[in-house]
Amino acid sequence: MNESPQRKTIARSLGEFFGHIVHGVKADPAETPATREVNRTVHEEDQGDVILRRTVIDEVELKDTSRQEPPSHADE
Repeated sequence: MNESPQRKTIARSLGEFFGHIVHGVKADPAETPATREVNRTVHEEDQGDVILRRTVIDEVELKDTSRQEPPSHADE
């Protein structure tokens, strides 16, 4: 078995690229979740009878701007 990961072909990369575009076009914005996980990092340490695990989750949350009031200009 080859120890180094195989590189993606141009055809594979183009297929993934256009697949993401098609997915975005077909998606209904009303059904899109307001919070999206963008990264997850897990650090695990085995200390005999205990396993210490730290999970860090990075998320992006879109605020509903249609219900927000315009900023007040009280400091003017």
